[in-house]
Amino acid sequence: MACMNEDGQWIVLMGLLVAVGLFFLALIINQSALVGQTTAEGVLEFPKNDIRDLREAVFDYTDTFGSVDNGTTGAVRQDIAMISLERKNAVVNFSVESQVEVSDHYLYPITIHYYNGVTEYDENVYY
Repeated sequence: MACMNEDGQWIVLMGLLVAVGLFFLALIINQSALVGQTTAEGVLEFPKNDIRDLREAVFDYTDTFGSVDNGTTGAVRQDIAMISLERKNAVVNFSVESQVEVSDHYLYPITIHYYNGVTEYDENVYY
């Protein structure tokens, strides 16, 4: 039998290694695209403008009424909750405590709760 030429086997082996390398590279690129898409969707779904509007309404409420709790403030709080439910489909709640001294300033501790069925947001802020 004629002698077989075995010099070309390294070419086949290198081709196999390049093919496996390309497969793993394609797999990594595919996964990175999925992770980027999921992160972008999470950022887009976060209702930052709705929460910003709620914060502004609560801060305006605090400027006007402070921590006073009477019939008028209860009606205003109820209005803010109902408007958020009607316009934003979100359940909101907030509470304003009595002023406390923080770094030589008297501030109201405010607790804000926001939930629209997808995003739940809680915040404690001094205003």
